[in-house]
Amino acid sequence: MPVTDVTTDAENLTMTVVADFAAPIERVWSAYADPRQLERFWGPPGWPATFTAFDHTVGGMAQYTMAGPRGERSSGSWEFLEIDEPRGFAVIDRFVDDEGRPLEGFPSLRMTFSFEEAGDGTRMVTTSHFDSIEALEQVVEMGAIEGTRMAMAQLDAVLQDLRAYAQGKGTRVEELDDTHVRITRLVEGPRELVWRAHHDPDLLRQWMLGPDGWEMTECVVALAPGDRHSTSWAPVGETEGEAFGFEGEALLIEAPRRAVTTERMKGTEGPETLNDLNLYEEDGATLITLLIEYPDKETRDMILATGMADGMEASYARLERDVLVASGR
Repeated sequence: MPVTDVTTDAENLTMTVVADFAAPIERVWSAYADPRQLERFWGPPGWPATFTAFDHTVGGMAQYTMAGPRGERSSGSWEFLEIDEPRGFAVIDRFVDDEGRPLEGFPSLRMTFSFEEAGDGTRMVTTSHFDSIEALEQVVEMGAIEGTRMAMAQLDAVLQDLRAYAQGKGTRVEELDDTHVRITRLVEGPRELVWRAHHDPDLLRQWMLGPDGWEMTECVVALAPGDRHSTSWAPVGETEGEAFGFEGEALLIEAPRRAVTTERMKGTEGPETLNDLNLYEEDGATLITLLIEYPDKETRDMILATGMADGMEASYARLERDVLVASGR
């Protein structure tokens, strides 16, 4: 986790975030100066940002919207006050509506971003200045501290070449907190084809099988919000195990980038999880990121203990071998 310290100062009305990155100062600066890179980490997992305006000049404005997995929206704007490439910049940060108008009842704050060389990497210090203790407490109560930690944890993947970050590391499982798990896997192939492999029943039957010895007996794919999905598996031949399946509903579909669905095991009343699938392509490789929200820690631990990650790795390896390579990528 790159964030090393988050402190609030009620006397000086500030919140300060310190983060260290294994990248040169110019590389960290470029991540903040490019809206397409900002979109990959400005917003905690499950709340990716989209920048609809970005005038990176003194007096210029930037506007973004973070989209939650259940259709929630939260928008903000930056007014650039100072720009000192690559050492830092300062903005007025505001909560705004979709038209860019400041929201009543929400504070505006001045934020300074400072970058300095630290050994072989870069230290970033971000300080938010508030007008009142009430404004500081309001932002903290909204989850700013934990949200910042989780958002900054995504920046390592942005600063590195995607293959250097993920190639050869298989399926990685990160427990973000008691109820959220992030699963990542790099596959060699374009995003459009990886998306199709997740949403074409004929392709799904070829790779989403878990360990060898299983077959998919049912595959109903959700292609639009409100659609139901239903998938079942059964053992083949002498493979041990009982048939099982999952079902749920699509909440958000943004082809070929993001799909959010609910999921629970068939024949049960739960527990239900929220699965947030994101695909990002760089230089012909696609990073699959699956953010899973569990109802509680006990459910999280129970499902992880089933060997889910091993089954997913077997499936992703099959996706590369039998779908992406077979298609010529």
